[in-house]
Amino acid sequence: MEGNVSPGTRVGMRVTAPKSWRHRLLVAFAVFGPGLVVMLADTDVGSVITAAQSGAQWGYGLLWLQVILIPILYLVQELTVRLGVHTGKGHGELIRDTFGPVWAWVSVGGLVIACIGAIITEFAGVVGVGQLFGMPAWESLLLAVFTLLAIVFTGSHTRVERAAMLIGAFELAFIAVAIYARPDGSRMAAGFMHIPLRDPAYLYLVAANIGAVIMPWMVFYQQSAVADKGLAPADYRASRWDTAIGAIVTQIIMAAVLVASAATIGRENPGASLDTVGEISHALVPLLGVNVGRVIFALGVLGAAMVAAIVVSLAAAWGLGEVTGYRHSLADRPRHARWFYAVYVLAVVGGAVVVGTVKDLVSLSVAVEVMNALLLPLVLGFLLALAFKALPTGVRLRGAYAWMVTAVVVLTSVLGVYGAITGIVAYLHA
Repeated sequence: MEGNVSPGTRVGMRVTAPKSWRHRLLVAFAVFGPGLVVMLADTDVGSVITAAQSGAQWGYGLLWLQVILIPILYLVQELTVRLGVHTGKGHGELIRDTFGPVWAWVSVGGLVIACIGAIITEFAGVVGVGQLFGMPAWESLLLAVFTLLAIVFTGSHTRVERAAMLIGAFELAFIAVAIYARPDGSRMAAGFMHIPLRDPAYLYLVAANIGAVIMPWMVFYQQSAVADKGLAPADYRASRWDTAIGAIVTQIIMAAVLVASAATIGRENPGASLDTVGEISHALVPLLGVNVGRVIFALGVLGAAMVAAIVVSLAAAWGLGEVTGYRHSLADRPRHARWFYAVYVLAVVGGAVVVGTVKDLVSLSVAVEVMNALLLPLVLGFLLALAFKALPTGVRLRGAYAWMVTAVVVLTSVLGVYGAITGIVAYLHA
């Protein structure tokens, strides 16, 4: 078990009694990672498609939502930080210890289902990027699998985090695409004023954007990553900044995709339906040129897909380990934590195999989004219950903040389920 605590012990030693602003800055850099990585993974392939759809169909009319979702995303993920640093346990382990093994298996069962769907979506995005440049699906999948396995099998927790952040940084390409699209400032401002909340199609995309930002596997990943890194109560402040900065960055990226789509596709072909990475890229190429419309956009999608694949696969491996009790730390070498690494390999290879054999990836991606939305009440319900019951008395939610967090969790769950049901009904009547 010493492998599970040694990284945290070192982090905890670094963060005690900082002496200067330089020391505090070094402490922040040592602590930063779980929040930034999970937030970069949040802008995954499904989120990119959702943001592009929003801009194509409603122009800048959903840009306000990307801003509103920053504090909502922070409030939800901050609970994982609070639970991780003050209990030292991952999400699955804490549910098991607080509510019993049955509920732990219920929660991790939902996690595994969500992770299966998510990893398939990410690999579908990788295939879509490869097809833009004429690569066969199997070549794209093999390269992705090799990269994902190499990152985790050859690195420590710190190296895995740094690799994930480096890969996720390619998502900043979306900001370049948005700037190159030359959006109209007056139309952007008008979009904040035109909010047709009585339109069912508009409300559906509101729900879809919420579902694209609050992912079930994000909760498991960040709390488990905080625990695995060994962050302690002294790291709480820096961890909150890690989460807050990540929330801002991921929503800027989402807004950039929406703006790029609204300034090009939404202007030239309003109401266009964009269901795949290829469709989005092909729609942008005539308006932005080959270099920006294809190359830079492809880099952003590839970064989003790969960092999300790392996070999703690790979330599954951590969650199952916390419930079953097998060794589940990136500080352990593969020979000491065989089941942990085996689950990671199964998630990565299994997702690639499914994407390589299933032809209708669009319908598959839609089904994944619906499933994730339906799982939100389960995942967020456990998160909120733990915040009230499992935390030490001095750091539990209380007062107006407790009511605000509860309202955010309930509203997010309700809108997520609404979007899922609406999608199912529309699919059945199509």
